[in-house]
Amino acid sequence: RTMRAVNHEVINPQIQALTIDGLRPVLCLVANARARYLKALFDLGASTKDDTPTESQLDDLAKLRRAYDELVNGAKALETAVQRGYLDIQPGKR
Repeated sequence: RTMRAVNHEVINPQIQALTIDGLRPVLCLVANARARYLKALFDLGASTKDDTPTESQLDDLAKLRRAYDELVNGAKALETAVQRGYLDIQPGKR
């Protein structure tokens, strides 16, 4: 069997019937994480008096970045799975 066939056989049954609209919650999850991270960065810039954030501020920003990075990597893995044919997208549905 090919790598595609094995991956499709294992992965596709684990995901509900996938539609374009079905991807929206995942895309929103990533977009919201990106927004939280960027907002925190801008808020930090506006509130930092001496151009040096505190350790606590950096820790908070790092937590948001890690969450964002993890979600982006997950979304990329999903995109790759679709592109490689490991997951079926239901035709004719949004």
